[in-house]
Formats: sequence, C-alpha cells, structure tokens
Amino acid sequence: MKASVVYAGSSLKNLLAADLGAQFRIQTAMPTADLNTYLSEQSLLSLPDIILIETDPAEECFKAIGKIRKNPLLQGLIIVLVSGEKRNEWKQKAFALKVHDYYTYPFPTEDLCERLNFLVKFRLIKPRLAKLSEEVDVTYKTPTFKRYFDILASGCALLVLSPIFLIVAIVIRLESKGKIIYKSKRVGTGYKIFDFYKFRSMRSDADKMLASMASLNQYDDVESADGKSAFVKIKNDPRITKVGNFIRRTSIDELPQLVNVFKGDMSLVGNRPLPLYEAEMLTSNEWSMRFLGPAGLTGLWQISKRGQKEMSERERKKLDNFYAINHSFWLDMKIIIGTIPALLQKEKV
Repeated sequence: MKASVVYAGSSLKNLLAADLGAQFRIQTAMPTADLNTYLSEQSLLSLPDIILIETDPAEECFKAIGKIRKNPLLQGLIIVLVSGEKRNEWKQKAFALKVHDYYTYPFPTEDLCERLNFLVKFRLIKPRLAKLSEEVDVTYKTPTFKRYFDILASGCALLVLSPIFLIVAIVIRLESKGKIIYKSKRVGTGYKIFDFYKFRSMRSDADKMLASMASLNQYDDVESADGKSAFVKIKNDPRITKVGNFIRRTSIDELPQLVNVFKGDMSLVGNRPLPLYEAEMLTSNEWSMRFLGPAGLTGLWQISKRGQKEMSERERKKLDNFYAINHSFWLDMKIIIGTIPALLQKEKV
C-alpha cells in the first residue's frame, strides 16, 4: 500500500505532482494556513504518513510546523519542507523545528521520492522506538502524590459515607426492581475502558430507550457535519425514577465512583470518563488531547456552568483539553473547592 501524503502549498505542486502521484497516495493539497485545521479534523486512523510543506514569504510554514510539534498526537508524522528560494535562514529554522528534510528547487524529484520512501520504511522498522516515544510523551501516568491523595481521600469518604450507601440501596430496591448499582463501560485516560459505578437512578430499560430520545439532547446544536453530538445530556429525562431524581439532584448517585477512585480507574479530579458512544466521536486529534490527562470524579466542566444550555459542546471540550495540559495539585484543590457550590445548583444535571 502506498504511503499517504498531504501537500501544503501551491507554487511547486504541479512540478512535483506527477512523480509524487506515481509513488505515493496524495491525500489532499491545500494552502499552508489550512494545514493545522485539516489535521485536527482527522481521526487517528486517517492521518497521513507524510506532510510536504512549501516555504512561503509570510513564513506560515514554520507556524504550522510549530503547532504540529506541540501536539503529542502528531509526533509520528514525517515532515519535509520544499522551497522555491535558496534562503539559508529558512533552512536553519526548518531544522531547528526538527523537520525530516529540506529541499530547495530545482532538485530531481526522484531524489525526493527516494528520501520519502526511506523515511517511511525507517519509521516502520523501528516500531519499538515509536512505542517508547508514545509511552514517554503521550501516556498519562498519575503522579505518586496525586494517587496517594486519591486513595486516602476516597478510602476515608467510603468509610464515613457507608451508612448513606446502605440507606440509598434500600430505597432504590423498594421503589423499583433492578440492580442497585448501575455499571456502564466508560472511557478514561488513554482511552482505557473500565466499569463505571453509579447508584441506579433510571428505569432498568433506560439504555434501550436512548435511541428514541435523540431530539431531547441538550447538545443537539453541534457544529459537526453529520449533525451528531459527541455528548449526550437530556434535560428532564423521562427515564429517571422518583428516587433517582433526588439522588441525581443531590449527586448522591455519583458516590459509588469513590470505589473507582480507590481502585485507580480514575482520580478525584480530572476529565469526566465518557460513555463509549461519546468517546468514539472524539477521536480527532483536536479533541483526543482530553484523554491524555487524568480522568476524574469532578473537573473543570462540573464547576463551569455544568449542564447549562449556554455551554456549547466546543466549550466543554476546550475545558477538558485545558485541564489535560495544565493539571496540577493547586488546580485540583481549586476544582475540589468549587465542586461544593456546583453540587447545590438548581440545574438538574
């Protein structure tokens, strides 16, 4: 199978197109200014193997490469610059950004194709290096202090709240048949899937009813081309029982997630683990960043207009990305303190 190439620029495109097209699959060609937007919209499976970028007087090429280098999800891309002008300062900037090669036209296009093929093969015969790079640069590992704090806090909370657990279990069972603890598959840090615990607040057939209730989704005004929202949140959900309405309004239904925290599935503070059907829609590089930070019981979304209609899907995803990049002990403490008034809000979430 031919390696795929995305070409950014226009001046040299026609001169290189024939030879490149014979050996590579040209995925698309575009202005350099559109490159980062294009890459952010690709899934992890549709990214190109190679990016060929033309230099330009406005130096948009270097801005684009700089953004790519800051995104850990794009580190495996092969980047080669081609220039129609002989300018040493451009070449120096290019190699400072760690591009794989730099060509100044005129040059034999077969040399460029040979070099690109070598770079692709070299990447494929070094899989262990690529895996090590992913482990170091991409995979999130819970800091030791954060993990100890999670164990201590969740363990103490489970002990103190055990009488409430017992009372809630009894009233749920008295109101309706079904399991007391609702388990669902959630996607957390690094797309890890785990069993997520909650007190059951809905009818036992709630999952089967979801498909017929798409028109009630709060996040139905998303910008996606197919009109599908990545998040699902239904206001005044008819599937909720009377007891369920109370425990959701007071967030008591979330208490079993302390077990998830104690087990290490997630942390006290982080990005909310998502149901599978939501996580599957967040595989573009623009939003995969949220999965590179800790998953948590509470987070920035919970204390920032949580569940309100005026918070768009894009705003929520940006909050998740911000936390994944900037999480710290002090930010966690601020979020924990802010969670208490958020639990008392009138909005049913």
